[in-house]
Amino acid sequence: MDKIIKALQLNLIKDNRYIYILDGLKNTMIITLFATILGIVFGLIIALIRTTYDNTKRLKILNAICQVYITVIRGTPVVIQLMILFFCIFTSRNTSGVMIAIIGFGLNSSAYVAEIFRSGLMSIDQGQMEAGRSLGMTYLDTMRFIIVPQAFKVVLPALCNEFIVLIKETSVAGYVAVQDLTKGGDIIRSRTYDAWTPLLIVAGIYLLLTCIFSAFVKKLEVKLRRNERTAG
Repeated sequence: MDKIIKALQLNLIKDNRYIYILDGLKNTMIITLFATILGIVFGLIIALIRTTYDNTKRLKILNAICQVYITVIRGTPVVIQLMILFFCIFTSRNTSGVMIAIIGFGLNSSAYVAEIFRSGLMSIDQGQMEAGRSLGMTYLDTMRFIIVPQAFKVVLPALCNEFIVLIKETSVAGYVAVQDLTKGGDIIRSRTYDAWTPLLIVAGIYLLLTCIFSAFVKKLEVKLRRNERTAG
């Protein structure tokens, strides 16, 4: 027990090293939140383009571009994508590493979110589209007011799970000079030469965050199922 207390004092208390953990946790949550928002926006756009092509055979060129985009993003490691953004595209030192990480993880997430949204859109009964069109609504209005809201409700738990996945994926943000949670623990390790304690602390925080948000997703799924039974 004394060894544990001494290890915690060395890695957290001495020289206020816990600040590295707090700053890293803050950056991790900022990156995850805004990357999720970016991923949802771009993912929905891609999903709408692909679904429109599947239903109407329109937007053929845009659909082809989206297919290539999804293939490339899902087929290459996210850390490579981050490094390309940091070292090849955003070469100016004025560009924040956190901003680059948000863009990188957001674009990566959008490829996966697009397929989540697409499956949700395709799960809506075709009669919903036909009903909207029979009422005189345009295709876009029918998608906007009838199809997308229903699809969003269907895929909401999956989107929350994507947020959880992103929390863990951001652990590679240190490759682009971002002091995320993992990098904060690594900085402490380099100062104390104690690898076990900071790494276990970081792992414990990731585990705690994952458990908290996973519990939220489960409650959300139960609530959605209850609402469906009530509506039925």
